[in-house]
Amino acid sequence: MKAWFSDSGQRVEVFIPSRRWFRPLMGRCCQACTPRSWVSPGWAEGCCLLQPKPTMTPSLCFQDGFYHTRLSSLGFRSATWVTEEDTRYRGWLVRRICCVLAVGSWKVLTNTPGDLLERVCSNKRVQDVAASQACGCRGDSKFQQQCKEKVLGILAGIQAPLCLPMLRLCCWALLRFLSCLFFSVQLHRGQLDMVLRAVRRKPGVPLVFLSTHKSQLDGLLLSFLLFSQGLGVPRVTVGNLTCSPRLRALLGCLGAVFLPTRVEQALSDQDGELPVAVLASYVEEVLRSRQPLVVFLEEPSAPWHLSGPARAWLAPLYRAVRDGAVPDILLVPVGIAYDRTPDRFCRDGAEPSAQPLGLRACLWAACRALCRCFGCARVDLAQPFSLQEFVAKSLICQSSMGKPLEELLPTILGMLSSQPDYSRADGPEHRMTTSSEAEEEMMVTKLGLHALSDAIACSAVTAVGITSALLLHKHRKCVRLSQLMADFAWLLEETLLRQHDVSFSGQLRALVLHSLAMLRAHLTLYHLAPLGDVLVVVKDSAETQWELSCHSTQIVPIFASEAVGACAIRALLLELLPFVGEAPCPSSITFSEDELHHKILTLLQLLPPSLLGLKPCQPLDCQSQDILDKLTLCGLLEAEEEGERYLCDVSSRRCRTPHWTNLDFSDSDTDSDDNHCKRCFRICEPKDSPGFLLFFCHLLSPVLATYVRAVAFLEQHSWPQPEAMCARALQQFLAEENGLEHPMWSLVLSTLQSFKNIGVLKERPSPSGPLLHLTQPFCSSEGRRKLRAFLEQFMQL
Repeated sequence: MKAWFSDSGQRVEVFIPSRRWFRPLMGRCCQACTPRSWVSPGWAEGCCLLQPKPTMTPSLCFQDGFYHTRLSSLGFRSATWVTEEDTRYRGWLVRRICCVLAVGSWKVLTNTPGDLLERVCSNKRVQDVAASQACGCRGDSKFQQQCKEKVLGILAGIQAPLCLPMLRLCCWALLRFLSCLFFSVQLHRGQLDMVLRAVRRKPGVPLVFLSTHKSQLDGLLLSFLLFSQGLGVPRVTVGNLTCSPRLRALLGCLGAVFLPTRVEQALSDQDGELPVAVLASYVEEVLRSRQPLVVFLEEPSAPWHLSGPARAWLAPLYRAVRDGAVPDILLVPVGIAYDRTPDRFCRDGAEPSAQPLGLRACLWAACRALCRCFGCARVDLAQPFSLQEFVAKSLICQSSMGKPLEELLPTILGMLSSQPDYSRADGPEHRMTTSSEAEEEMMVTKLGLHALSDAIACSAVTAVGITSALLLHKHRKCVRLSQLMADFAWLLEETLLRQHDVSFSGQLRALVLHSLAMLRAHLTLYHLAPLGDVLVVVKDSAETQWELSCHSTQIVPIFASEAVGACAIRALLLELLPFVGEAPCPSSITFSEDELHHKILTLLQLLPPSLLGLKPCQPLDCQSQDILDKLTLCGLLEAEEEGERYLCDVSSRRCRTPHWTNLDFSDSDTDSDDNHCKRCFRICEPKDSPGFLLFFCHLLSPVLATYVRAVAFLEQHSWPQPEAMCARALQQFLAEENGLEHPMWSLVLSTLQSFKNIGVLKERPSPSGPLLHLTQPFCSSEGRRKLRAFLEQFMQL
């Protein structure tokens, strides 16, 4: 296949595995941003899913670094399955109380230093802020004492000292609770050994886990896992969840840390500087004491979206490395997957701070959860990477920015494409930094999006996610169980071929029946006695569509490249129909490479990169080329020489002359674009994967359908308005629509972000805060009609 050399001088090859069901190696760090973590590839054993285990299978592994050489062969373990082997004792009585003995033997490796308050108060940044406020108001000692008391109050609101008896008691109760709630909580032994090896090799470097957020249970789950596996008691960050004083005190004793008030708001007054300084000083002391820290990159109700609390916690990490408070930080992306996500406290997307969560409400929710079965859970740990190396590499790459892309507004409005605006920022990695604050914001955003992409990539796919995707995007009404099993095996194989792992193993029929049992509230099963088969009927309700959409989002990042390419092909076919009259055979249509690149780039600019699971360090033109290559590899496109077919070749330059006339006999070493013969592609349908193209088109339908419905929202609401109020109004508007997909909070946020990126909405400052304005071209019905037509060309109904 392809081969190229990275910036570190190491040769990297694209490896296409054989079409067998073996667990791939995943969770690799980015080679472009952390090249020192990459070494020469070798051999590693595979772990069989549904077939007998082979003796050896080619794959990628590492002889050095943090990646284990035999990671896949180490197997899994359930963190909730505690036996006699997990204790130092043996015997009949030990088998009865093994959970108590195991929890009592877990060691607290590090803890917060006792003089934390004095260290924070003596921090230079905290003293400078307190001194500036004292000079601005009153310079007497009484006001300085008040500032010191204010600093102590802010620090007391961030954390509380760990209570070890309460911690062990809650861990024992949580162990019993998780055992009743899930069949198992799977943890990969190789991934755990990889993190432990990184801790041993870097004893003085703190460990920070950057995790996805599926449920409010994630904080307790990760704290329990890390404590039980010998990584210490982590400090777990709490985002927008507003707790009652009793619940806040209990969570604080277990290791929860809270953001001080007014940190997330962009304040210009001096009162907002002191909480930020105290938070930065506290994070530095936690890192110096080498306590593990868990940061959630998103909110449970809004996946694929880097949250405000995540930015507030990542900023002190970046400052600690930049200012030399700690030499380095090891970052570990974490992916969490559930067969069925436990009941969220904010399922409808309402703001968590609207109603404080009390201890009684948590106990009642736990009792209700025990009456239901949530299947299995899986926690994946990606390869640790150095924050210092990431920052240094990002600053180097910042000086060599890629060529900016053309804006989408001329394309949407049907005007001639204007010249690229080189002053326009296409993303966080292309922003010109004019100050240290702008550089910090750019670096924090890039780090958060990059870690979120790595965490999504290392997350395993559940059987419920695969079945939900098939029922939502391929069999929307009904399907026989035998056909569903065949499609399940096909989608499982395609998932593994794309180097993504799954959270299950076993017999195919048992896996499909398990996933149907998890979805039984939204399905109706009929036994077909003459055929000996089962008919699976999907209920026609908005709740069913919402549930299937939530589960099927697991496979969107896996097939995002193919989905974008399929939607681009669909848009080109739609442009072709008015010129050919009758619908031609798709295999007789040929597209030029320029046409495909243009449509793919257009869709990549429209959709947020976190939704597609794309890395922010890769330019869009490189992503477009990768998408085209993947479409060729999966068999949807077949390359052929330009000039053989001209049915849909509308490019400005065509190669109609003999090949020898294109040869350049001059002494120039440069390649001439005018004489370069570009490729054409013909649509193909893989014989072993019928309906492949249509399935990929349907993957992005929920997102694009939300965008189309939001166009009517632009007309029915007054502008300008704050973004938070606009998001709530958009969700209420979408809920009132008679669509198939129930609006999710993540789709609402991605819709507003996409409309701001392409220029439909513009954010302007105001005395009361930033407001969203509707730009002039879309104030008219004609402009909104063109926007709707632009979006509908990519959507498969």
